[in-house]
Amino acid sequence: MVEAKAFQIWVENRVVLACIRGCWDRFAAEDYSRAFKAAASRLTGQPWVHIVYLDDWQLGTPDIEPIVQELVTWCLHNGLVLTAQVYCPHSVKRYQLDKMIIEKTLTFERRVYADQQQAFNWLAERGFPVIDSSFQRCS
Repeated sequence: MVEAKAFQIWVENRVVLACIRGCWDRFAAEDYSRAFKAAASRLTGQPWVHIVYLDDWQLGTPDIEPIVQELVTWCLHNGLVLTAQVYCPHSVKRYQLDKMIIEKTLTFERRVYADQQQAFNWLAERGFPVIDSSFQRCS
């Protein structure tokens, strides 16, 4: 597991799990991108998924957007097939995430859930279960 002030990332089976916290600037986004690629790189060559808990994320400065967009491109080129984002409905958060992360392609789909169990169930139904289907370690 990689843990920093602004995020935690860990891998279980073919699932990259993450918790995001605080208000992000370019430096937080760059640190996250490096850590995420390091964690996900052992899954490339086969389909994998990502689930992220965003309730504690307080948005980011505009300079994070190209960094996150580049990370999304890297993920899509390296086998990411599903992303579940978990956060309580928040229109501004949704707006910024939609600017940075594609919704759907022929080989990829992103969904947003207010309830983490629904998100974990969706991934399990698609063949990507995890043993500990909660974000308790994010506390």
